[in-house]
Amino acid sequence: MQKISALQKARYGYIPKLPPVIQEDLSKIQAQLGEPTEAVADREELKKLFEKTYGKPIATFSRGSNPDASKKRKVGVILSGGPAPGGHNVICGLYDALKKANRESVLIGFKNGPAGILENEYIELNDKIINDYRNTGGFDIIGSGRTKIETPKQFEQAFKTAQEQQLDAVVIIGGDDSNTNAALLAEFFAKKGTNIQVIGIPKTIDGDLKNQYIEASFGFDTATKVYSELIGNIERDAISSHKYWHFIRLMGRSASHIALECALQTQPNICIISEEVRAKNMTLAQIVDQITDSVVKRAEKGYNYGVILVPEGLIEFIPEVGNLIEELNTLLAKEAAEFEKLEDTKAQIDWVSSKLTGRNKDVFVSLPAGIQAQLLMDRDPHGNVQVSRIETEKLLIEMVATKLKKLKAEGKYNGKFSAINHFFGYEARCAFPSNFDADYCYALGFTAFVLIANNLTGYLASVRNLSRPASDWEAGGIPLTMMMNMEKRHGEMKPVIRKALVELDGAPFKTFASQRDEWAVETCYQFPGAIQYYGPDDVCNQPTKTLKLEQETE
Repeated sequence: MQKISALQKARYGYIPKLPPVIQEDLSKIQAQLGEPTEAVADREELKKLFEKTYGKPIATFSRGSNPDASKKRKVGVILSGGPAPGGHNVICGLYDALKKANRESVLIGFKNGPAGILENEYIELNDKIINDYRNTGGFDIIGSGRTKIETPKQFEQAFKTAQEQQLDAVVIIGGDDSNTNAALLAEFFAKKGTNIQVIGIPKTIDGDLKNQYIEASFGFDTATKVYSELIGNIERDAISSHKYWHFIRLMGRSASHIALECALQTQPNICIISEEVRAKNMTLAQIVDQITDSVVKRAEKGYNYGVILVPEGLIEFIPEVGNLIEELNTLLAKEAAEFEKLEDTKAQIDWVSSKLTGRNKDVFVSLPAGIQAQLLMDRDPHGNVQVSRIETEKLLIEMVATKLKKLKAEGKYNGKFSAINHFFGYEARCAFPSNFDADYCYALGFTAFVLIANNLTGYLASVRNLSRPASDWEAGGIPLTMMMNMEKRHGEMKPVIRKALVELDGAPFKTFASQRDEWAVETCYQFPGAIQYYGPDDVCNQPTKTLKLEQETE
């Protein structure tokens, strides 16, 4: 029997806060609809793909009358993709709102992600199950998965399950790819002439599902606080032992939001921002030079130690390597059968080397064999290289060490360089949610129900004004197609929600950039410590520095 920790028992009693408008009688909340919207790009193509759901208006909530809110409903919920702190509270908020509107309404949880709706595997959620998961981390209440609903057969299977279950709505809790699935499912249901609604919830610790109306994806707050505690611990160890350079790779395949937030919280010596690398067309050698310069200057001061943060997706943002990866993805998608016949890694590397063209071939051949092999590992479900498996920090350590050895031989460096590599990823995905994420997720669950109660489909739940206390939050929804563009997947153009990258002209990056030269040479470390759940607001109820900086400048 699972034992419950004292913290978990205490967290059961935490009462999440809600935006004022959805604290009201749910039958008195109306969705106010604005003007039609457009996608962020590729509008004509997307209009053709989403004939029924493209261009819907933004929804905001206000007091009014909605007698439909109290009708009996049956809703299915899906956890999709990697876990993020707060997912359980989304389900709790959805369940509480559903039951508040009508105690006879039913919430079922499809098991192990989108596969659950394809295979019609589910559990009916009740008070006991829900109460066992309030304010806790993880996705284990129903399990998650990365199955994509993309083939005609799969869409028909999902539709069949929804009909057999007599569902009024499906809520999909996931990131940009999962919510792209939600948009496609909403369109498919609409084309079938059914009234089954689909609502998405913005989840990803990477922080790359955001825009003007989705100010943060849930889990980012907790994850960056967990990582920052670990980084601060390492920084404290570094100034205690005075002998190691710590290269820390952080989650964030497609954007550097996690690395940037952790840098703002901990002030490491170096933090590489992938988006800046791409914008400046930096080479791998230039990145190595930047790190080496910090090592040399700190050694001159007697500091033979330091901390460096590296986003896991960095290697794709280095233009020369990114071009290589793009050709690799296409090559391995189109010639997968031939590639799979090769029996060992050397044969694979030789085969790929013979197929690559021009500069891409030169870059691939120049990489260490270990990195070459990692670039050829199994692709993710979207046909892309799995960058979490590429040990970029080890590549940088090797190249910096080689550069320092050369400088030492030239009499330009007389320090000591001992490096340790780390990867912080799974450590934060299932953490107990911070108060912010506990509140935000519960509010997103409530918001999803209000969107359903107002007969909306193809929407993403939105809670805004997040840098302020929850009493100032505003709830509503935005159409999923509004966030979409066309991108190449498996060698073909597909509709996807565009990832939000770090904005180099944004306040968070500018704040970081204004201080990093000093951090590179001096020891300016900060030690955030563990997440606090109890205490004054400035200790336990603060949002991320990213969110505060973004909204202070608006």
